[in-house]
Amino acid sequence: MLALVGGLLVFLLALGRFYPGSGAQQLDWRPTRSVELEVQNEIDDLDQMREAINARRRARGEGELTEDAVRARVAEDLAERRRLRERDGGA
Repeated sequence: MLALVGGLLVFLLALGRFYPGSGAQQLDWRPTRSVELEVQNEIDDLDQMREAINARRRARGEGELTEDAVRARVAEDLAERRRLRERDGGA
């Protein structure tokens, strides 16, 4: 019984290994969206989020948030974390 199950397993593995084409070709599977479309969707999402944040900031009377300001804030936060880590690690 074990030899039969083992033989079936070896046969299936050999069939998968040596049969031409990939599993995706055998199933006629394609991604639903292209990589370019996914990247464009991410860019659009970020633009929408930034616009929503800026609308709330304008309603409060604050200045708009730009990408450069966000990058500067992230750089400041990373520098602060690095300083804290060095201070705690050096003590």
